[in-house]
Amino acid sequence: MHIENVEIYSDETNRVVMRHPGRRFPGILLQGDSLHTMCATADRICAAARESLDPGAYKDLNELRNGLWAYLNAYKRALVEHNVPMPFSE
Repeated sequence: MHIENVEIYSDETNRVVMRHPGRRFPGILLQGDSLHTMCATADRICAAARESLDPGAYKDLNELRNGLWAYLNAYKRALVEHNVPMPFSE
């Protein structure tokens, strides 16, 4: 872990916009519990849509779901590495 100054463009709850010093453009700080909820929602939508969507649309939806899970898994690895408790239960 390291500490750096970031530029904060908005402190809106659950929608913080900030720029990391090594990046050209700002990004969104997404809280881990919100990301976990998005992943669970994406799982439910994929399961419900599997039979009703055409294969191409389902593939796109599933890629979106997998992308969310990749972010969540990176988040979880970082918390485990630094002995920080998860803000959600699985």
